Amino acid sequence: ILVGLSAALAFRVDFWNIGIEGQFFFGAIGATIIAIYDIGPEASRIYGMFLLAAVLGALWIVLPVFLKLRWGINEVITTLLLNYLAFNFVLNQVYGAWQDPVDNFHHSEKFETFERLPQLGFERVHLGIVIAVVATALVWWLMERSRFGVLARFVGTNPRMSLAVGVNVWLVVAGFALLSGALSGAAGYVMAAAQEFRLTPSMAAGYGFTGIVIAFLSRNNALAVLVVA
Repeated sequence: ILVGLSAALAFRVDFWNIGIEGQFFFGAIGATIIAIYDIGPEASRIYGMFLLAAVLGALWIVLPVFLKLRWGINEVITTLLLNYLAFNFVLNQVYGAWQDPVDNFHHSEKFETFERLPQLGFERVHLGIVIAVVATALVWWLMERSRFGVLARFVGTNPRMSLAVGVNVWLVVAGFALLSGALSGAAGYVMAAAQEFRLTPSMAAGYGFTGIVIAFLSRNNALAVLVVA
């Protein structure tokens, strides 16, 4: 759901975010940094993990956004290439400084119990589903009911006309793209904190392109994303 929403947000402003997996990985990296370095009080650490995951996910899309808006460089290429950088950074960490000292296998050490999202008591269903549903509601409101969402639809349909009538195209595209990166980062956080309970090199396999397919099938509609995902 989260990666589908991420793709839908970016596609709404005609920004082809193919770098969802890289942003996903940096979300997981943000959660891992807070967890393994014991940053913040135990009671609030899970919230710090979410916040840093969303921030790093958003930051990982800043360069492609700037390159597109400033020099018109194709974001398909830049976001795709950043996937490989993110993946290799994860490999560098889990084969190095963050390698689990307990079993010496190539993943980070396991998160403590208070660093994990609670399970809901049915199979492997966890609180991540609540996060996804809340995100769906917020994205739907942003895209369908807010002034920013109307501007985004205008920009995505005809950016030159939008610019001609005085719409701040940079602000709209950058805003939606950064939110897209933040949602991908949040997806990485959910995977790390609720399913894997650590950082692993295989945790993002396929999620980026799955998100793109979900967004296409749902026609960038947030409520449809919930169903299609």
